[in-house]
Amino acid sequence: MYLSFLHAEFKKWVRDPMLFFMLGYPLIIGLVGRYGLRYIEHASGISLLPYTDIVLVVLTLMTPHIFGALLGFSILDDRDDHIFESVQVTPLSVAGFLAFRVSIVMVLSLISTSFVIRFVEIGNLGWWEIVTVSFLSSLAAPATGLLINALATNKVEGFVAMKGVIGILIVFPVVSLFFTDAKEFFFALSPSFWPAKVLSSLVRGQGVLPLSTAQYYWFGVLYALLANISMSYAFKKRVRFQGRAGR
Repeated sequence: MYLSFLHAEFKKWVRDPMLFFMLGYPLIIGLVGRYGLRYIEHASGISLLPYTDIVLVVLTLMTPHIFGALLGFSILDDRDDHIFESVQVTPLSVAGFLAFRVSIVMVLSLISTSFVIRFVEIGNLGWWEIVTVSFLSSLAAPATGLLINALATNKVEGFVAMKGVIGILIVFPVVSLFFTDAKEFFFALSPSFWPAKVLSSLVRGQGVLPLSTAQYYWFGVLYALLANISMSYAFKKRVRFQGRAGR
């Protein structure tokens, strides 16, 4: 059954041009990071080394939100096609179906973010560091997808919500990198703030930022879990409300 759901999900992603583009985003951004930035450095004569953490955050933290948007649009399609009503007559519950979809997106986000960080070869991070920060980043993907569905009822509204949500969730962590004191926590609302600070701490070294790498990491895990639980409740409330309205 799970294989059937997985096959149907990938077929849907490949069939939709926008969703298919999202699947290829990590490869595109990886190529830009590895070759485009080196070309810019060579052409301009300006070294990006002092801005390594900023460049790395910009290149990598978009990936989980892109997969979150992929999840969001996929769920919007299912809502339009009344797939959740069909799932209720199968052995798999709606909650289990959503958990399965979220798991797929998180795994893809983890793999893709790890690929981008490794492929661009910026920051000299080890494999363990890459995987752990990619895992923390991937926790933002479900929250993004569920938030889009909490704000939108169709793909047009979803696209508008995606632009606003991803814009805020990415801008906040990037701006926070310009602060190395308590002011940085003004931008901690975004789940991506924490992996951004983990990356910055790994690149800059311990003692530069207010918290240690481990503290940023575990606070980030806790915050991401709370964000996902909150978005799950908001999503369920929105869908339940629409179900009553439809009847």
